[in-house]
Amino acid sequence: MATFISTEHEGAVALVTIDNPPLNALSSALVQELQAELGRLDGDDATRAIVLRGAGERAFVAGADIKEFPALRESGGGEGGAARGIHSLGHRMDAARTPVVAAIKGFCLGGGLELAMCCDVRICADNAMFGQPEVKLGLIPGGGGTQRLPRLVGVGRANLLNLGGEFIDAATAYDWGLVEKVVPLDDLIPAATAVAATFAARSPHAVAVLRELSLTTRDLSLEEGLLREADGFRRCLLSEDGQEGVAAFVEKREPHFTGR
Repeated sequence: MATFISTEHEGAVALVTIDNPPLNALSSALVQELQAELGRLDGDDATRAIVLRGAGERAFVAGADIKEFPALRESGGGEGGAARGIHSLGHRMDAARTPVVAAIKGFCLGGGLELAMCCDVRICADNAMFGQPEVKLGLIPGGGGTQRLPRLVGVGRANLLNLGGEFIDAATAYDWGLVEKVVPLDDLIPAATAVAATFAARSPHAVAVLRELSLTTRDLSLEEGLLREADGFRRCLLSEDGQEGVAAFVEKREPHFTGR
């Protein structure tokens, strides 16, 4: 029975809500439940895109559940404990066929920012605040903040957040490339759902190949990346969705994609 996660559907878009008052802290149980739900949705052919949001008015996710840290320390750190849980969740999201859009309002800090960075696209409200404040506790980001963040905003800007522990606002996050769009708070869910619906209308097979290339070629040479791209194009061209898309264009009709 769901404790922290609820899901509703708008057509082919699943809206997944994280609900752990007051600020949706990422407890280990919540992370496991979220990973299971995202895995279930990824295996559902009727779900072609996901919007991930936080319940309440104050936060997307304000970080890991610090109340769990003393027990973790007593166990010797548990090989990273909560951090490894977020890593596992991130790996599951990376391997998924289904794109995830983060709808961010209020605080998006620590593990919450690390979770948001695992999503394909980040849409935020104009009241959003972002940060990796772990250094203020004598800790470091452990769920991807030292790895995913520099890849998104560059090493220098990542250092500003990681070494200082201070927050940045929505406008700065957009300027840095940490989020793709900033909207008024009341427009957040409609805007994120509209982006997800656009993804959902495309070929699930092509979307999966695009996500695969985006995630697996970023550290390759241009030559190797182009070879991987050419192979991805070939796979799409030979797929049923590729055949349907070309036929629909020639016949001047909307395509009917099946994901095959």
